[in-house]
Amino acid sequence: MTHRPPKTQNGTAGQVGRLTVEAQPWAEGTILALYGELDLDTVAGLHAALDPALAEPATVVVIDCAGLEFCDSTGLNALLRAQARAAADDSRIELARPLPLVLRMLELTGATDAFPIRDAVPG
Repeated sequence: MTHRPPKTQNGTAGQVGRLTVEAQPWAEGTILALYGELDLDTVAGLHAALDPALAEPATVVVIDCAGLEFCDSTGLNALLRAQARAAADDSRIELARPLPLVLRMLELTGATDAFPIRDAVPG
């Protein structure tokens, strides 16, 4: 499994276990690019990236899932809880470019109703 190196110029990144998260600001909020696996062992990395991204009310966080190779129920639960937290602050989380395996999991669980899904990352 290959991870992208952390960005140091325009964005920030952190790696926990088998998950790398790159944060990049954009006009409406933050883009979080996920690489690797989102599960019980790595969900802390998602939380660490979401906390500052959702710090301001009325923001949009786009989670770029193009590099997310796996997501278990713990990862899905974290995403759903983050969406509920965002909605309470008049914010939202959108998912972009999920791979077929992740998209199938979202469809089977009905989570596609909870997230707008984009074909592309803004910018």
